[in-house]
Amino acid sequence: MKKRIISLLLALVLVAGLASVAALADDEPLTVALVVADKFGDRSFYDSSKAGCDKLAEDLGIELKTIECGGENHTAQIRNAADMADVVVCVGWEFYDVETVGPEYPDVKFIWIDNATSAPVENVLNITYAQNEGSFLAGYIAAAMSESGVVGAVGGEDADTINDFIVGYEQGAQYYADSKDTEIEVVHNYANTYTDPAVGKECAIALNDEGADVIFQIASATGDGVFEAAAEKGFYAIGVDSDQKYINEDVIICSMKKEVGDSIYAAISALAEGDDSLWGTTWVADMSTGYIGIGYGEEDAVQQVPDELKEEVADIAESIISGDIVVETTRS
Repeated sequence: MKKRIISLLLALVLVAGLASVAALADDEPLTVALVVADKFGDRSFYDSSKAGCDKLAEDLGIELKTIECGGENHTAQIRNAADMADVVVCVGWEFYDVETVGPEYPDVKFIWIDNATSAPVENVLNITYAQNEGSFLAGYIAAAMSESGVVGAVGGEDADTINDFIVGYEQGAQYYADSKDTEIEVVHNYANTYTDPAVGKECAIALNDEGADVIFQIASATGDGVFEAAAEKGFYAIGVDSDQKYINEDVIICSMKKEVGDSIYAAISALAEGDDSLWGTTWVADMSTGYIGIGYGEEDAVQQVPDELKEEVADIAESIISGDIVVETTRS
């Protein structure tokens, strides 16, 4: 009798297991809504987020929906995205209302890129980036490559995130000057737009007129104008967020990479596998995680930065990771 009961129980477990497998097979893929504060097409920050989500669609079969806010209606678009998706990815500091909107949608997971809620929210994952660390390396390279002793940076706006790039850049340039017993001046200005290359070009030319012969663009699509000015005026430029050397390999000597797309891919991949432990926390993607660094383009691209300098930069990166070099930040 006992054997018959055990056999029956085993049969029931097997049936339950098969039913579970069938249920998993019938599960619909995650729907992810990617919401950007402005527009795609910047070839850096927003496009990086899109590339990461496109890879999720290709590798994991997620259904991807996208919303471009065009600089307005950010809170309304958070809600629009939450109404149609399992996961909402908000890209940009402008989505601060995710802190109050998130709890309205307890069954939806939110990812806020580039900023953090004032307190943990159970279904919100904040991802911030140590752009100051990567910008330190960019500043070191800029100072090393400068012939005039003046380097520059064009920021999208006077805001904490942009200034976090700038303080790291300035510190890296000064670190070079101190270590080589020379002098360096860092000048910067703000375009007050992320979508107007013409303004970026004007800002870059103004800095070049002050003597800057290497200029770091920190202004999304506005930075395309920095590259145009570099080509016309004969100075060097540094790209941002993505490896932008391909845009003009003759003037873009390197890029400060902030791998937004890869970090989104990692978080949602974990969620798809049943791991939601990151939600309710702030994940700082720093140099030690591999999401912050310097890119020099493809192997066959024109290289202005000599190998010896690249080796110095790699050593400095290790010193930042180990804590031997502490990079200043505007973030608390």
